[in-house]
Amino acid sequence: MHNGKLTVVGAGPGDVDLITLKGIKALQNADVILYDALVNQELLEYAQRAEKIFVGKRKGCYAYQQEQINELIVQRASLGLHVLRLKGGDPFVFGRGAEEMEYAAQFGIEVSVVPGISSSVSVPASQNIPVTKRGAAESFWVITGTTKEHKLSGDVALAAKSNATVVILMGMSKLGQIMQCFAEEGKQDTPVAIIQNGTMDNEKVGIGTVASIEDKAKEQQLSNPAIIIIGEVVDNRQRLLDIQRAYQKKGEELFEKV
Repeated sequence: MHNGKLTVVGAGPGDVDLITLKGIKALQNADVILYDALVNQELLEYAQRAEKIFVGKRKGCYAYQQEQINELIVQRASLGLHVLRLKGGDPFVFGRGAEEMEYAAQFGIEVSVVPGISSSVSVPASQNIPVTKRGAAESFWVITGTTKEHKLSGDVALAAKSNATVVILMGMSKLGQIMQCFAEEGKQDTPVAIIQNGTMDNEKVGIGTVASIEDKAKEQQLSNPAIIIIGEVVDNRQRLLDIQRAYQKKGEELFEKV
């Protein structure tokens, strides 16, 4: 038995062009790829020779439990194969990449990570929402909406007390509870954005406030996978549109005068 290696790769937020060059090179050199549900499957075309195994979760149904994924990594790597674990976003941001690397390392398997572009900052950016902006937000929180115990993270209530931008992943099932935390801090008018399937062709965006976003989400049928952004920076999206429209209108008026 000869130990192979494990490379944990971040696939980025969804758009195939938002994976890193190093990530593509790793895909091309892999023997086995274990990929998640949030990974754009077009990326698998970079790995023509590799065995491809779906290990993600869809609508609450697991193809493999985490313990089975760990065992699958070790089993394939112990055959001397290069196993690539492909995860959406960045594997170290709520991706369990560190756990899988630790498990594999216990068996003498060489491990490495290729960071990915985290959806927590890239998805808001794709809609012209900066997580920090001078005069609006000096910092930002990234929080999981649902803990391992399927409860709302206690950090949400702490974040609601701050002036920071708050980005919540995996939080749509707790949307009401999240907004209640902010309402209790007197932030009913704070802008909120929900971006579903960020950077993808089927992307959907809902904009509202702490007081109105639940109704907006129902109207637009917004659901997971989605990111919730709470903070004054959300207004930057509309402000930029207004500036662009004003410039275009001014140009049209000048053209008419000529």
